[in-house]
Amino acid sequence: MLTATLFPGRYLQGDGAFSRLGGELARFGKKGLAILAPSAEKDLCGALQAQAASVRLETERFNRECSDTEIARLFAKGRHARAAFVVGVGGGKTIDTAKIAADRLGVPVAVVPTIASTDAPCSSCAVIYNDRGEVAKVAYQRRNPDLVLVDTRIIARAPVRFLVAGMGDALATRFEAEACRQSRANNEAGALGSLTAYALARLCYDTLLEYGVAAKVSCEAGAITPALEHIVEANTLLSGLGFESGGLAAAHSIHNGLTVLPQTHGYYHGEKVAVGVLASLFLTDKPRALIDEVYGFCEAVGLPTTLTNIGLSGASRDDLQKVAERACIPGESIHHEPVQLSPALVIDALLTADGEGRRRKGGTTGG
Repeated sequence: MLTATLFPGRYLQGDGAFSRLGGELARFGKKGLAILAPSAEKDLCGALQAQAASVRLETERFNRECSDTEIARLFAKGRHARAAFVVGVGGGKTIDTAKIAADRLGVPVAVVPTIASTDAPCSSCAVIYNDRGEVAKVAYQRRNPDLVLVDTRIIARAPVRFLVAGMGDALATRFEAEACRQSRANNEAGALGSLTAYALARLCYDTLLEYGVAAKVSCEAGAITPALEHIVEANTLLSGLGFESGGLAAAHSIHNGLTVLPQTHGYYHGEKVAVGVLASLFLTDKPRALIDEVYGFCEAVGLPTTLTNIGLSGASRDDLQKVAERACIPGESIHHEPVQLSPALVIDALLTADGEGRRRKGGTTGG
């Protein structure tokens, strides 16, 4: 039996962590390529240059989509600059693009999340989208990021919706890792998960339930509290370690399926993953008490609980058929579930999850 547990090289989190960035980057070399999300370029470019005064940084604005075209463009920029390292500053797609570009350049990568909306920062894998905004493939890098630096002051200034979406992504971690444990399916490293991975996945879930609401309130106030720190850690580190080393299953496959419908493209990754989690509860026959607990959490923090909440009001069965067929293609992580699944069952689970969400809202036509 072979298990694999993957970690970033160094993880730093806290109020003012950004002030450590220059010294950390200096460990990697004297010249680097900084890839910045548009908002990060606007708000942090000057501070980044000041912090990294001991190294030379060539900055490049990210074009918003982690696509083959954008990856090739930034790889060429890094090669031309002879970058000794890459630093990605922004959200999940910016970070994923920086990870892939660094891997192709064969240099270290540092990631500086400006939002806590996904578990991308700590992982060695990245999601590549096509020009239509649909998930095209997952790319695996040779190693995890060498540095993950999370300044919670920056996170607290971001819109609260990002933090809540990150909780949706993190919500899947426990259920998907547990599915892989039960079915003895491989994790994202191509081996079985470890006790460490499964324990961190469960800790991620427990942290969400304990601190999620208080963290949302803190973020709405632009305030840093222990609850906010705990949820940022859950969204970023615990979920990142838990999904990569524990494994993925139905929730992320359903997310991937949902991306084939253009109506969902205005919604965040974690919001669609949350819908995948709710559907997976019915796919795998979870007990009523657990279903109530998960729906209650989603309602308390403001995650989607109906198809209408992700732009699919009145979605036809043909639409859901497209979602389900994409979710069930060979090689998708939905096949890690310890039960036999099919597109027809995914459609029924999505309709049931939507119906339960509407029932709890007290309506019958979506909400």
